[in-house]
Amino acid sequence: MRKVQKKMFMFFGMFILMSMIFVSCNLKPSSDKKIILLDEIKKSGKMRVGLMGTYPPYNFLNANNEVDGFDADIAKEVAKRIGVKAEFITTEWAGIIGGLEKGKFDIVVSQMTITDERKATMDFSKPYIKNSVNVIVREDNEKIKSIEDFKGKKIGVGLGTNDEQYLREVAMPKVGNFEIVTYNDVITSLMDLNTGRIDATINNMFAIKPQIEKNNLKVKAVGTAIKEDFAGMAIRKENPEFLAALDKALEDMKADGTYKSIFMKWFGVEPNI
Repeated sequence: MRKVQKKMFMFFGMFILMSMIFVSCNLKPSSDKKIILLDEIKKSGKMRVGLMGTYPPYNFLNANNEVDGFDADIAKEVAKRIGVKAEFITTEWAGIIGGLEKGKFDIVVSQMTITDERKATMDFSKPYIKNSVNVIVREDNEKIKSIEDFKGKKIGVGLGTNDEQYLREVAMPKVGNFEIVTYNDVITSLMDLNTGRIDATINNMFAIKPQIEKNNLKVKAVGTAIKEDFAGMAIRKENPEFLAALDKALEDMKADGTYKSIFMKWFGVEPNI
């Protein structure tokens, strides 16, 4: 009888111990609780924005060494409507996607073209600008009128850009082999074009006009636009709350005229989207 009582006592003791462990585990905060990026941004009071800082009039360092430009103004206004301030982090274009993926910044607002390939690894806001891309040559060049004249020539383009992808995947198969020379910034490619180190480049006139005027470059756009790109604000995937807040801010900016004001400030014409 005593042996039975002892076994029953041990059984109930183990049952109580296991129950206490189970309850204790359930009381601990879950380690896999989803972090809401938008909440984290609001809590910190800042939205970390990745951009090049070398691409006027979109984003550049002004005379006071502050990040300025169309992208910067868009980012600051979006941050304001979310209830925080924009903190700018400049980086070379070649490392901007990696910086976003590693969490170096919360968002990229740096003329990143929306493509299916990029949409596979990141999410984009609705487009905030449309850019028309032209062939750019020296003023005295009368031989190159379009991409059909690229065969056997040296063509400059931004490293890792949608324009580089276009040259490799669309232009080259269409017109035949030509040499592609890549650059980390626009001004160097234009300088090389101006001195004859390359035969042509492709870009949009909004982007290169300030550099042409500032440096008195003898270059020109030829032919009609070879393509039109739409740029969006890029964020890491699985942050639907943040994405919705970005789209809402952009929609409200367009509705109340703020977007138009920013666009005309930098480009002097009506918005194209």
